[in-house]
Amino acid sequence: MLTLGVNIDHTATIRQARRTVEPDPIAAAVLAELAGADGITVHLREDRRHIQDRDVGLLRQTVRTHLNLEMAPTAEMVAIALEVKPDYVTLVPERREEVTTEGGLNLLADRDRYAQIVDRLQSEGIPVSWFIDSDRAQIEAAAQTQAQFIELHTGKYADAEGEISRAQELKILAEGCEIALSLGLRVNAGHGLTYWNVYPVGCIPGMEELNIGHTIVSRAVLVGMERAVREMKLAMRGEL
Repeated sequence: MLTLGVNIDHTATIRQARRTVEPDPIAAAVLAELAGADGITVHLREDRRHIQDRDVGLLRQTVRTHLNLEMAPTAEMVAIALEVKPDYVTLVPERREEVTTEGGLNLLADRDRYAQIVDRLQSEGIPVSWFIDSDRAQIEAAAQTQAQFIELHTGKYADAEGEISRAQELKILAEGCEIALSLGLRVNAGHGLTYWNVYPVGCIPGMEELNIGHTIVSRAVLVGMERAVREMKLAMRGEL
């Protein structure tokens, strides 16, 4: 059954705009879970532009579904993950100058080091997911690191203009999911998914969880977090 991981990063973005205490992402996570979120996702970035270390610690104490910690594959972040013990970690590329994550991580660039990171985390009981593009070489490299999951980057699909282009990108995602499943990987997806484009991705056979943030927080600003999450669950089923 397809599940929803709600990324609450941009609740913290609003808070950090004024360097104040509200809105609190911990409260956002509670409301998201009450509305039916199957998991909570946060990205602890190197520059701490939104989620803070305090948030991650408190979320670990309060999240009742599962906590997915997105982070760069660096020594600092691995140490934090080992201390916090999220339910799983998603390793993502990160550049300080980017507005948001711009693409999947290139596992071919430093495969041996990446495999060591996976071993370090999973030996402590923290399953690892790689955020990668739907590319056979990247998916095979992910499997070779012994990670349990991948998260397919859906940005190209979300940005595609016109039905033909969108259908082509959806086919690439579906093919990537099929390859990953054949290699024993579990498959999530996310980035740029909205209420209007999510349903086809959710229909891909074998897709396990969609991690969605910006569009939910954007709607929550206007209608409230609980309604925004409930409506996303409807959209994922094609019922909105």
